[in-house]
Amino acid sequence: MAVDLVIFDCDGVLVDSEPISVRVGTAALRRLGWSIDEAEYAERFVGCTNEYWAEQVGETPPGWWEELNAEYVATVKAELCAVDGIEAALDQLTVPSCVASNGRHATIRRSLELTGLAGRFDGRVFSAEDVAQGKPAPDLFLHAAATMGAAPEHCVVVEDSPFGVTAAVSAGMRCLAFAGGLTPVSRLAGLGATLFHNPATLPDLIASLG
Repeated sequence: MAVDLVIFDCDGVLVDSEPISVRVGTAALRRLGWSIDEAEYAERFVGCTNEYWAEQVGETPPGWWEELNAEYVATVKAELCAVDGIEAALDQLTVPSCVASNGRHATIRRSLELTGLAGRFDGRVFSAEDVAQGKPAPDLFLHAAATMGAAPEHCVVVEDSPFGVTAAVSAGMRCLAFAGGLTPVSRLAGLGATLFHNPATLPDLIASLG
């Protein structure tokens, strides 16, 4: 079946932000008194919406969110880079592409600009802010496909979290799941996606689906 559109998640697929999010988020929750390590944080929160994260955190003392955001932004500006190999893969991609992320538009834009990827997706970035429900609901991917003029069955989603894979499969799209990031392979297997470990293989994987 032809591939008319490739939809990329952002965090963990295009930009290597998840180690930063996990490190900063775990430390912030421990300051609240949570007994949580980075592995548990990654399992519970990587790929989730901002609303889900806030709901799980619950009540916080004054200034906690501001402190967390300031620490995250400072660390991102100092450390964020593109996922190794993804730029070369994008260079070889021969079909239209876009970004669909559970992050807010401002956060996605900052990440893409800091890593030099923004120009590759100009005007083709979609956020959970655009739909009623973010991932794992299919709304975001369906919205991106409709806006880009592609039928769901002709879309391929590139993801790295169970939230995202579930959303892609629910949308009736084929999914390639990056198993070289923070999410254990065991949590991605069996969800209906084809797993890959090296972004350099993406162009050939996508071509083989068409």
